[in-house]
Amino acid sequence: MLNRRILTLFKCIRGRRLKTYRNVSTSWSPVGAAFNARPRRKADLFGKNVGLFGVQELSSPVGFQVAQENALKETEQLVDQACRTSPGPQIVQIFDRLSDCLCRVADLADFVKVAHPDPSFREAAEITCMAIGTAVEKLNTNIELCNSLKNLLNDKEALDSLDPETRRVAELFMFDFEISGIHLNEEKRRRVVNLNVQMLDLNNSFLLGTHLPNKIDQNAIPEHIHHFFSIQKDHIHINGLHADASDDLVREAAYKIFLYPNPEMLHCLDQLLACRNQLAHLVGYESFAHRALKGTMAKDPETVMHFLTKLSEKLSKRTEKDFCMMQEMKKKINPKCCELMPWDHPYYSGVLRAERFNIEPSLYSPFFSLGACMDGLNLLFTQLLGVSLYVEEPEKGEVWSDDVRKLAVVDEAAGLVGYIYCDFFHRSDKPHQDCHFTIRGGRLLENGEYQLPVVVLMLSLPHPTKSSPTLLTPGMMENLFHEMGHAMHSMLGRTRYQHVTGTRCPTDFAEVPSILMEYFASDYRVVKQFARHYQTGQPLPQNMVSRLCESKKVCAAADLQLQIFYSVLDQIYHGKHPLTKSTTEILKETQEKFYGLPYVPNTAWQLRFSHLVGYGAKYYSYLMSRAVASMVWKQCFMEDPLNRAVGERYRREMLAHGGGKVPMFMVEDDNEDDYEIHEASQDTSQGDRR
Repeated sequence: MLNRRILTLFKCIRGRRLKTYRNVSTSWSPVGAAFNARPRRKADLFGKNVGLFGVQELSSPVGFQVAQENALKETEQLVDQACRTSPGPQIVQIFDRLSDCLCRVADLADFVKVAHPDPSFREAAEITCMAIGTAVEKLNTNIELCNSLKNLLNDKEALDSLDPETRRVAELFMFDFEISGIHLNEEKRRRVVNLNVQMLDLNNSFLLGTHLPNKIDQNAIPEHIHHFFSIQKDHIHINGLHADASDDLVREAAYKIFLYPNPEMLHCLDQLLACRNQLAHLVGYESFAHRALKGTMAKDPETVMHFLTKLSEKLSKRTEKDFCMMQEMKKKINPKCCELMPWDHPYYSGVLRAERFNIEPSLYSPFFSLGACMDGLNLLFTQLLGVSLYVEEPEKGEVWSDDVRKLAVVDEAAGLVGYIYCDFFHRSDKPHQDCHFTIRGGRLLENGEYQLPVVVLMLSLPHPTKSSPTLLTPGMMENLFHEMGHAMHSMLGRTRYQHVTGTRCPTDFAEVPSILMEYFASDYRVVKQFARHYQTGQPLPQNMVSRLCESKKVCAAADLQLQIFYSVLDQIYHGKHPLTKSTTEILKETQEKFYGLPYVPNTAWQLRFSHLVGYGAKYYSYLMSRAVASMVWKQCFMEDPLNRAVGERYRREMLAHGGGKVPMFMVEDDNEDDYEIHEASQDTSQGDRR
């Protein structure tokens, strides 16, 4: 029987006009039907604009300035309050309110600046990001503010009175001060702030440049492949690698042109790496990697390089075998040009998978309509974790595009636990990268209520057509499950403090819940619950799922080797400075040593390595998280992926704590590092999800 809180929520959802859809099979649940229908939002000419995400100030771009000023004003008041408060748990609560005050504006702006279709909103959000970022760096070097926290940590009686979570959060705040150089003199602290502000600007410039197309005179490439690319006036614009193109020449041209070195971007990257190194040295670290890895599972770059080197050694023979298979396939298809090149890897590995297991994506897509996949996620979360998804109609001005869907996440006992905004469909001005954005973190409010978390999942799926809903390839379906793993980590974190809510945990652990979801997406016991043909209702045959899972093992070692190469490159760039060679020369050497396919002259792949911004010195996190996720799956879910008792334990011991507690699902023995390397080398069944 439903409790009163659940019934109240249902009334709330009905009150917000949960949209009904026509011409949708009644076999779909409401969430499945909603995502399989074309968006039909009614024009609301007279309703009040509630602002983006219900933030009233953000009904127009100028509202960012208002939100920014309000946050900075509240920040001043909280800093003053912290400096006047005696040592005790209330100090940590004030610090967390301070963090929340700034993050609620900065996180929202961070999303809007990359995803909003209106340039004026993007520009306003960008300005706000810079202003809040600068304020944060100044706070991290504020001596008086730091002393209020230090007094707590140095007061044994007050420290002993803290519960474990509060003590950990206090220590994490102090860690932020320490890596920002709080121990330095005033002049050096100013230099730290200036370096951080400079890095914010360089990060934005580099990130923007990684996505910009390259252009070339249309006469420079054969006319018969022009139609594969965008032509503007006399130039061909190439905005990607065209890795799936069957024509070798198309892939080669795209690779060489898209990755052609841009001098301004090379200079930007050099400046960014130099700034990061200067900052690390200034605050007392041997390198930026040493600074970035403090507090992670790996702890230091030496451990990371040991992990990556040993993993590479374990994979070497299998990788060599994979490349030989690809080369044989290329020789078979194109005898005149049989040398295997970097632009061949994604294409010929796919050809091998398709040939051996008949996994043409078009055979699977009709079974993976977007609605069916959302239905599957809903069923999985309900059975395993006790939470369900409900589609809720956004209010006027709440979303940035008419095709954005809003999900309420409801716990069967506790009621509403948070909101997920689903920005799933392709837009011309939208980054082609699947991402999870925290808009608002959860925390316990002063009145005893819980501030509900809000996140956005951003994909780039095809739009539904007149004749069919959006149909996902197996890779798209896994990506959806992966990103929803991040979302549920955010939704189900129930920390007292937003500073450690959900995915605000060590970077090399944050990917574990999302990678774990890929295992569920590949298990027939889960897939059979939702994968059925959008027209006939026929379930996806088990042998097709088995073939798909087996196909992922084909060339998986080579795929993993490529990720090792990227991870090592990231470590070298953020290691000892000054760098002995240019970033391109380092790329060439590292590629030859840790990948196996030749470097292509006059290319600079590192200028498209957007993860250098958000994952500087931490790109290895995907590989280490994959090893940990493999352990969790084998120890907990392999026997029964729908076991409610195990699901509740996973929710209680891992998801609920966010970064407020050291992860519980770590293998505790003397050979833990070797076991993780073994797991990573064996876990070649899951593809890359970046």
